[in-house]
Amino acid sequence: MLLANSSTLLNHIEKHPYFIAAQTILCYYSLGDEVYTHAFVEKWHTQKKILLPVVKGEVLELRHYTGKNCLKVGAFNIEEPMGEPFTDYNEIELGIIPGVSFDQQGNRLGRGKGYYDKLLPLLHTYNIGICYQFQTREEIPSEPFDKKMDEVWTEEGRWF
Repeated sequence: MLLANSSTLLNHIEKHPYFIAAQTILCYYSLGDEVYTHAFVEKWHTQKKILLPVVKGEVLELRHYTGKNCLKVGAFNIEEPMGEPFTDYNEIELGIIPGVSFDQQGNRLGRGKGYYDKLLPLLHTYNIGICYQFQTREEIPSEPFDKKMDEVWTEEGRWF
């Protein structure tokens, strides 16, 4: 069920004007309770530059995904790309951002480690939060420094 929902959601994203136009995209390699992105990343990495986060201490580094053979298991059992860090943040046009939950104002609830809280202010990307419909909330706690998503999508379409 969740795999089908993930596929439906990412099919929506593939038709989004920002996705179509973007050449460099920040995505993520999903954990079991997140929107499944493995097939999506594999599908698009030869046509667009797909960047994935790598946990380095208290921050996320970004690295270019070049295929399944570039992955190794890293922090929190997340498969992460090897290779050199990608630091040209101005080149990144779109962020596809995971969340435990999102609200109707575009606020994001993560896993509590603050990794995306530190990364997102460094970027100048258009950010689309993705989650399953059952993960959306009317309102979640937020702080003034939290970076809101520009849009939030679920398998049912654009939610915010």
